[in-house]
Amino acid sequence: MSVDPARKAAFEVLLSVREEDSYANLTMPGVLARMSLTGRDAGFATELAYGTLRWQGFYDAILTTCVSRPWVDVEPSMQSVLRLGAHQLLNMRVPSHAAVDSSCELARALGSPGGATARAGFANAVLRKVSAHDLQYWVEMVESAGGIEGLATRWSHPAWIVRAFQDALGERRAELPELLAADNEPAHPVLVARPGRIDPAALRARSEVTPGRYSPLAAVLLSGAPDALDIVRSGAVGVQDEGSQLVALAMTRADVQHPEQAWLDICAGPGGKAAVLAGVAAARGISFMAVELHPHRAHLVERALGEVPAEIIVGDATTAPWGEQLFDRILIDAPCTGLGALRRRPEARWRKSPTDLSTLGPLQRGLLKSAIASTRPGGVVIYATCSPHLAETEFVVEDAVSGRQDVAIEDARGLLPEVSDVGEGPFVQLWPHRHGTDAMFFALLRKIG
Repeated sequence: MSVDPARKAAFEVLLSVREEDSYANLTMPGVLARMSLTGRDAGFATELAYGTLRWQGFYDAILTTCVSRPWVDVEPSMQSVLRLGAHQLLNMRVPSHAAVDSSCELARALGSPGGATARAGFANAVLRKVSAHDLQYWVEMVESAGGIEGLATRWSHPAWIVRAFQDALGERRAELPELLAADNEPAHPVLVARPGRIDPAALRARSEVTPGRYSPLAAVLLSGAPDALDIVRSGAVGVQDEGSQLVALAMTRADVQHPEQAWLDICAGPGGKAAVLAGVAAARGISFMAVELHPHRAHLVERALGEVPAEIIVGDATTAPWGEQLFDRILIDAPCTGLGALRRRPEARWRKSPTDLSTLGPLQRGLLKSAIASTRPGGVVIYATCSPHLAETEFVVEDAVSGRQDVAIEDARGLLPEVSDVGEGPFVQLWPHRHGTDAMFFALLRKIG
């Protein structure tokens, strides 16, 4: 037997993620193109790779019981082969013999020919132990640990992330399993009609999409790749989760207590929210500025905005590179752990660490302090993160206003009248299991004067 191309493609994605620290969603298209995989083969390879990455923690717990030596001592490439086999056996409609045999061939193709038979035999022995029981058996085994650890293993999340989600859910922590399950459901790409560049109705009329649930600019792509659409290639339509669209729309809806002159988007790269804001600002005759620290991301902002008038600055927003200028509305889409978008980035949960918070916290506070200083009295700041972690959301905002008389937190829920169940206020928290969006958070702050 030769190695099946679709399974080989999935293995190469896992190899790139592990050895090159790459992103699966960026690596997969190139692998598929190089191996000329399309249609069902491409879909199989994508589900196999992404699903294996999502469920890695669950599979590792199972495989640990099926090997005769410590799991950490198993060669990393063989770990990947066994995880791929486990995913086929437990979460894909692949016959057991096909999942085991194909995994043995993949193991045989690894490394030097001299060890091929031993590798294939090892894969065969381990995966036959996995296949001896159904999914429910293995679920009950890992859940028997109980508590956060059992829940984390069952739903394949690091325990520290599960604890953070539980804290953020507060009195509704009983929803935690539902949230973790939603994180493991692949999300369809969501498109955004960029204001001033295309009528949202024209996007929603396309046969490939269905209208978004909340955002008037949103359409969900039902099949295919976004880049295959001419309106995406032209830049008139972007790819943006509906939660992110709602954050940008919320900023445009806040009351401002004087005639407006200028808006600012801090940390604007790669430009999704900036494209929405710039289009709305242009229609209202208001100037728009986008600031991005990294030049390559500033270039992405420029591409996203197209011909819409805007000023793009490369600089550190904590140092106010715009000088003494004041703004009527400022958006801070702060750098964060990204824990709210784990369903879209299958490998991300295994790369994050609690130590990330110690680096991001001071930056988030610095950005918010800079924004407040540059807001015109009567103007507003929207502080947003794609993370529900309290250390990146409520704690940052409350620290920013503590002891200050010139800024106040206002109830942000009224900015999204079309969305219910966003929390008890004054903040807005979206959730995958409640709203079908990424877990976006935002707060509304007003400069007093």
